[in-house]
Amino acid sequence: MGKATREAFGSALLDLSEKFPQLVVLDADLSKSTMTAAFAKKHPQRHFEFGIAESNMIGAAAGLALSGKIPVATSFSCFLVGRLETIRVAVILNRANVKLVGTHAGLGIGEDGASQMGLEDIAALRGLPGIAILQPADELETRQAVEWMLGHKGPVYLRLTRQKLDDVHKPDYQFRFGQADTVWQPEPRPKHFQATIFASGGTVAGAIAAATGLQPKGFAARVVNVSTIEPMDADAVEKACMDSQRIVTVEDHHIKAGLGGAVCEIVAALGQGVPVVSLGVRETGESGTPAELYERHGISTPHIMEACIKGSGLDI
Repeated sequence: MGKATREAFGSALLDLSEKFPQLVVLDADLSKSTMTAAFAKKHPQRHFEFGIAESNMIGAAAGLALSGKIPVATSFSCFLVGRLETIRVAVILNRANVKLVGTHAGLGIGEDGASQMGLEDIAALRGLPGIAILQPADELETRQAVEWMLGHKGPVYLRLTRQKLDDVHKPDYQFRFGQADTVWQPEPRPKHFQATIFASGGTVAGAIAAATGLQPKGFAARVVNVSTIEPMDADAVEKACMDSQRIVTVEDHHIKAGLGGAVCEIVAALGQGVPVVSLGVRETGESGTPAELYERHGISTPHIMEACIKGSGLDI
């Protein structure tokens, strides 16, 4: 088991603090949880604590950005994106170079329960123009995504996990903004796949387990990791439409307007007629272990396998 992506984020901030001297970090009473406490200790003059006042923090971040700084404003995803009006007015309308980092995203936070779970954050921010939305799948991708984010001019939302994630990328992996990457496919590569699975963040490892579990049964499934949700990689979706019998999307987010919604928008525009099965959260969150919640809400490995083979006549 690798690191939680919030842990990788905290380490990356420290490592990049000299490369980006204009970097400043803003917190809302959660620096130990967002993993920015180490940055605050090393660079106290570049860290600002706002207490439980997220709107104030976001407004200040916009002001710092417009003054030439690179502000990283952090909190739990539900608290941060819950201040959507402030993000819209202070960040988006000003095209401010603010980096919003939401940790503890999705069901994967576990026992803390529904009030702490960001399950609608991607949907909310996808409605705003000009903001990049990133959700890395492991430590390596997170560290590279953080470096890209700090060098990018414009608003970014980085969505991170509380739970630890398995490493899914090889050491030579290179993050490329706006490009999904294939993290698993049968070898030799078939000409046509029976399913292409699009997954992001905490669901990628489960998608790989589903695809590898189906391979011995003669079912060819490819797994595509979507680390950039906005803008979505339309070429990757078009490729899946061309060489796959069906598309499956799986995300630790509400079923509406997240990863699955982004994929379906592209499929509809292409007019290819490829069936899409979307797995995601359909109710409010609740307390339980990450594994229990993934199973209960239909985004665990067995559910992904079932979505791939449904109607194929294959028995798992």
